This record gives sequence, structure tokens and C-alpha cells, in this order.
Amino acid sequence: MKLQTIKDVDLQGKRVLIRVDFNVPLKEGTVTDDTRIKSVLPTVRYILDQKGTSLVVMSHLGRPKGKKDPAFSMAPVAKRFQELLGRPVRLAADVIGDAVHKEVAALQAGEVLLLENVRFYSEEEANDADYAKKLASYGDVYVNDAFGTSHRAHASTEGVSHFLPSFAGFLIEKEMKFFAPLLENPDKPFVAVIGGSKVSSKIGVLESLAKTCDAIVIGGGMAYTFLKVQGHSIGKSLLEEDYLDIAKSFLKKAEERKVRVILPVDHVCATEFNEKATPVQVDSADIPEDLIGMDVGAKTLALVATELKAARSIVWNGPMGVFEFSSFAEGTKAVAKMIGESKGTTVVGGGDSVAAVNKFGYADQIDHVSTGGGASLEFLEGKQLPGIKALER
Repeated sequence: MKLQTIKDVDLQGKRVLIRVDFNVPLKEGTVTDDTRIKSVLPTVRYILDQKGTSLVVMSHLGRPKGKKDPAFSMAPVAKRFQELLGRPVRLAADVIGDAVHKEVAALQAGEVLLLENVRFYSEEEANDADYAKKLASYGDVYVNDAFGTSHRAHASTEGVSHFLPSFAGFLIEKEMKFFAPLLENPDKPFVAVIGGSKVSSKIGVLESLAKTCDAIVIGGGMAYTFLKVQGHSIGKSLLEEDYLDIAKSFLKKAEERKVRVILPVDHVCATEFNEKATPVQVDSADIPEDLIGMDVGAKTLALVATELKAARSIVWNGPMGVFEFSSFAEGTKAVAKMIGESKGTTVVGGGDSVAAVNKFGYADQIDHVSTGGGASLEFLEGKQLPGIKALER
């Protein structure tokens, strides 16, 4: 996959329209996690360092459902963006309209204008061509550095690319540098650690990765459906009855491809799904009928450690257990530590996995921590991301 990046275009004297993902958490009007803002600063600074450039920035925030809602205003984001960038950032009064056109036209070299929330208009998510054309009129060149929304064919991510020369920013370039080889030609052995609550949300990822993986570790709530297929008792643990045949089919395909599938051989359980529940160690793959599986046990972690120590490529998506509850976080924490200490290339994608490496302090030891939960998931499924495809034109 060959992307056109901002280094492939002369930006001097240009007004650049950039789509970023500033969909950040807020509390009482203050940004509580500015990771996504920091992640695009290298691209923004590179653009502004080119002689005579000015910048119009687009993003969404939350889900205002196509209506102007002050609760989803970009104002707190503009404030934090300005602090991190170290230069003034003006917030436009709206997204489209005469007043915004005047603000854009008045931009001088080195100036930055952040548009209001692009999702204040329903045309954004509908990928309306007229709306996209209005957005495109703000720039001479379009840059997409919003990997986290590139799986959506929206006006500001895909639509504008039909009206302007389009290029990838450094963040998207980095995301693709780490993710693309996992599906095409990973360094071997390649091990995937896939967790989370449901088979239904991860089966596409499992089937895609089974084409290039040497081993797949399955943990989290989804593991119990696979254990049920194998004939184990799972007590009161999470089970997706509708996915038993699909899980069975996957295990058969993996066996035919000689892909090792590691499932829990012991568990940390509880009598109820509760943060204050007392952990119960179960030294077997079978869970008693009165217990719920909440985390993987020590024997399972030993099997995982064997696979990860030998791996030259590792991708992790989804926790091993209910890591939000401190009594059931050990499996996820141990896996985060193993991946952090790996000498192979390590990639973490997906909201909960990213939250876990941040929570347990291993993010700095991972080669790449993705900024896009849904986007990274869809990419690992082998799906084409519309926002990325548009940059191949």
C-alpha cells in the first residue's frame, strides 16, 4: 500500500485543510486526555514550518447527531490545542457559511483556524458531496491525519478528497507502517493476542489474522464460547450461543492452517460480576457451575509467555479479563508487561488494550500504540478503510 504523504507535495504558500481526530474526553469543559492532540503535532508543525502556509483544522467531537449543541463545541479542544502547539489557534464560529469563509480568507501565513464540530451537520456522516465541496473550498491541499476516523466514509475524511489533492499526515503514515505488514508479510513467528468480551466483535479479526499468524492467544469473555465448543464447562461465564458454530469452524480452520490457538487452561473466577467480589482460583479449564470467569490464571499466562518470548511480531487487541476491577486485572497486566518486554515488533490496537498499557505503565515500551480503536480493528479484519483508500489516489 503506497500512500501519498505530506512530504510528496510542495506546501509553500498553500492553505492546508487537515482532518484530525480531536474526539477527546472532556470533564467540566477541560480536556482530560490530550493524547490524540499530541499525536498530530508533528504533522501540524511540519506544515506550519513550510514557508507561507496557513492551516484550517477539522475534527468531530462526540455525537451531536447532526445538530449544533454547545455541549459538543470544539472550544475546550481549541484551548488545549493552542497550549500544546505554542501558537494562537482561533476557533471558527461555525463549520460552513459566509462568516467562516471570511475567517478562512483572512488567514495569514502561520495562522491556524479550527472549525467547529463537523458533526454539527448531518451532511458530515452522510458524506454529502455539497458539504464536502464547501469544506474543500477552505484549502489548496487536503491532509488526513485522523486514523481513528478513517474507517468512516464521511465528508471530512473521504468526501473532500474528491475535490483536492490529498495526502497522509505523519500519524497515518506511522499507523500504516506498523499495521500493514501484519496482514501482508510479518516477521515470524507472529503472535496475536486477542481478547475482549464478545466473539461477534472479534471473529473477523481472528479469521483475518489466522492467515498470517503462527499462534493466536484468545482471552477475555470471548474465550468462554470457544471453551464451550471444546466441551469444557464454563459455569455462569459469558456465552454467545449464536456463535458456537462459528467458533467451532474457526478452530477447525486454524488447525488446518497449523495455527496454534491458546485458550485459558485455568481461571480467576467470582460468584458474581462485581468489583468487590472475592477472586476464586480455578486450577482447570473447566469452571464450576456457580462461578463466572473473570480473568485468566497463572498456568494460562505461562503458556502465553512461551509464545510471546519467541515472537518477532506481536499484535494485541483486547484485555484478558475484567481489568477495570483491580482483583481481576492481573492477567491483562501480565500480558501488557510481556509485550512491553518483548524484543519483537509490538503493536497495540483497540481502546481497551491501549487503556491497559497506559494504566499499567507499559505504553512507552510498545513500538506502536494505535490512536484508532475501531479503525485498527477494521484494518486487522482486512477491510479497506475509506479515509486511507482516498489517499492512494
